Amino acid sequence: MLDRRSVLTLAAGLAPGLAFAQGAAPAAPTPPPLAADDPRMTERSVGRADAPVTVIEYFSLTCGHCAAFHRETWPKVKSDLVETGRMRMVYRDFPLDGLALAAAAVARSLPVERYEPFISTLLNTQDRWAFARGGDPREELFKVAALAGMSRPKYDEVLADQALARAILAARVAGQQEHNVSATPTFVFGNRPVSGNLAFPRFAALVAETR
Repeated sequence: MLDRRSVLTLAAGLAPGLAFAQGAAPAAPTPPPLAADDPRMTERSVGRADAPVTVIEYFSLTCGHCAAFHRETWPKVKSDLVETGRMRMVYRDFPLDGLALAAAAVARSLPVERYEPFISTLLNTQDRWAFARGGDPREELFKVAALAGMSRPKYDEVLADQALARAILAARVAGQQEHNVSATPTFVFGNRPVSGNLAFPRFAALVAETR
């Protein structure tokens, strides 16, 4: 996990947007903002809309603690709490570096029904695409995106989309302000933020307390 000072430092480094992830040269003029109804920035969630408890997860796709949660805890959360109608999980991007920002943009550019399977795949195979030795993480990310049905031209278009990158970063800042997020993963149970890779018993207890 990262402390608040580290997060703020990284935010400054991410300001150029996806061009940072691509290793591009000087940034182009600031693009116009996304339309308010752009479908790529609508809520991404799993679970019944009328579930009695909503949990928000702030996560980064290159965060090792986030990956550990999705490998070790999320499958049981999904089967025991989400699929039984006891809770709904809402995903909110909190990218900690340019590669995570690129991956978040790709995820949001896929059809909504492919979002959760895609980010779960990225988190479960994080060591193979984000931290593969001797490889280009962007090319490894494309391989996963291609399996989800994204073409190469579309992938390149997404990585060059500065308006989308800025919208994701703006949502991250909103999360810092709304829920005092300073580390990933952070889960918000009702109005209570709890950070860290939570084991299932602790996660389930927090859900029960939120009812």
